[in-house]
Amino acid sequence: MNGAGRSAGGPAAVASSARRRARGGPAATATAPPQPLAAAALRAALGHFATGVTVVTARDGDERVFGTTANAVSSVSLDPPLLLVCLRDESETLAALLAGGHFAVNVLRAEQDELARRFARRAAPDTWAEVGHAPGHGGAPRLHGALATLDCALHDVADGGDHRIVVGRVLAVDHPDEHVDPLLYYRGAFAALTATTRAPRSRA
Repeated sequence: MNGAGRSAGGPAAVASSARRRARGGPAATATAPPQPLAAAALRAALGHFATGVTVVTARDGDERVFGTTANAVSSVSLDPPLLLVCLRDESETLAALLAGGHFAVNVLRAEQDELARRFARRAAPDTWAEVGHAPGHGGAPRLHGALATLDCALHDVADGGDHRIVVGRVLAVDHPDEHVDPLLYYRGAFAALTATTRAPRSRA
């Protein structure tokens, strides 16, 4: 083995490089801190992630009912049965579920986009007008005709920036056995499954 080979990648070269990094020499590279990400850019990127659509409902200590459209919903654990929803800090539904200790996640059918729009708006005196519902386990409203309903007891709350991450322990569920198309949300608009996406995949 000749000297050229040793100087190219041997112990001496490694030691020399380490000394240069310690002194902040040529081997040390500085990278500029990333610029703050614009909220619009993050929203646009995450918009490509299609989700289902739910209405999260709650009843406060004065027996008033509240609801808000939400698509930031996810399962967390099967044992114990936990799910999470993300609600804005100023959400009246969030305040109600914190006061009442229970909430319900109502998964919407494809044809319930009007209901999603209704609960996406700021609460008004007529928000619940002609909206069929009944109290579930814990008292939170179950919406009539929902594709699936999950009754939850408040399990934990975590900080999520301008939202609160609410973890609920699932007490009871209700859903049909047959296939029913869900309402979807994609790139800022409501959507539905197509015949292609509904077709079962071949297992060959």
